[in-house]
Amino acid sequence: MAFHHKYVQALPTVEIDGRQLKPYHITRAADRPLAAELVAAAYETAAKMLPERDDTPPGGWLVLHEGQGALYLCVYAWVWDNVVHARVAAAGEPFLGCPDDDLKHWTINSTPYVGCVWELPTMEHERRAWVRHMLAPDTPDLSGYLADRLPDGPIGD
Repeated sequence: MAFHHKYVQALPTVEIDGRQLKPYHITRAADRPLAAELVAAAYETAAKMLPERDDTPPGGWLVLHEGQGALYLCVYAWVWDNVVHARVAAAGEPFLGCPDDDLKHWTINSTPYVGCVWELPTMEHERRAWVRHMLAPDTPDLSGYLADRLPDGPIGD
């Protein structure tokens, strides 16, 4: 298998189903953002992937990842104060049960996948940010957490 760089871009926080999520888009080219209609369909699917709310501040992040002819969506939400709830979905990926190649037609996956080599750096960053802003201080700072983003640029190595 050959490894190649992809590119991550941190976008403004979005509210989905009452949660504040930090979106990261991973693309094959640094200068080619994902089409708005694909993003809208993914975010609509993200709302179906979130867990029931508990007393944990409503933070989390999502990764919308452009593959080769497919899109992948990882939705991560903080629960139980210090646990990450993870769900994944795909569009256009037969291996993950997608019935067609429509990149707006999402299939929520039931396998225990949490992310690939390009998606996992977001988890590493988000874990540290959650500890830094939510668990370590005397008073949790959700705004500080939401502002703490993985820098844009190459990702995956």
